Amino acid sequence: MISVAIDGPSGAGKSTLAKRLAKELGYVYVDTGAMFRAIGLYTLRQGKQPSDAQAVQELLPQITLTLASIDGAQHIYLNGEDVSTEIRQEQVGMAASAVGANPAVRSFLLDQQRALATSQNILMDGRDIGTVVLPNATVKIYLTASAEARAQRRLLELEQKGQKADFETVLADIQQRDYQDMNRETAPLRQADDAILLDTSELDFEQSFEQMKQIILTHIQ
Repeated sequence: MISVAIDGPSGAGKSTLAKRLAKELGYVYVDTGAMFRAIGLYTLRQGKQPSDAQAVQELLPQITLTLASIDGAQHIYLNGEDVSTEIRQEQVGMAASAVGANPAVRSFLLDQQRALATSQNILMDGRDIGTVVLPNATVKIYLTASAEARAQRRLLELEQKGQKADFETVLADIQQRDYQDMNRETAPLRQADDAILLDTSELDFEQSFEQMKQIILTHIQ
């Protein structure tokens, strides 16, 4: 089986690019970030602090996550409820980063994530896919862009959804998320030694897509 691991900071475009690449290559796309976001959402709904490791750990037995592909798009179900849209809220993203630092949460999801790669060609993105989840992945890519470029893209995305936001606030959120992801004790965000670095700060979507596609095709042939 072929496995492609894509890691990188928040807002780098991992999910958007991965979805299109998976569709073109005929692979199964796995959005691991959605799993952490779903746990973050459940934690918030229960009135618990995502940074409270013990409280979050006690919630895990109550959580069942299911992934499904509908019209080519991945949907995630939290205890049977489709939360694919709700998990994209900014506060849920911050909660996902916090619960992602919890070893119990990562252990809870690790076996599920690895199992997905044993029977099908997959393209999986996240923060520690190449370093922890799939250390023997066929291809590893570390996708990044400057915090300013990522904030500008995120701002445009929010505006297109009709949500009000300002650049400085979005930038501050991204910088805080980067700090949390890179400085957590468990599986911090970093580039795997054998990962290929792709910086898209100066690239548009189509250019980024073509470069990622070429990297993958070069390494699986």
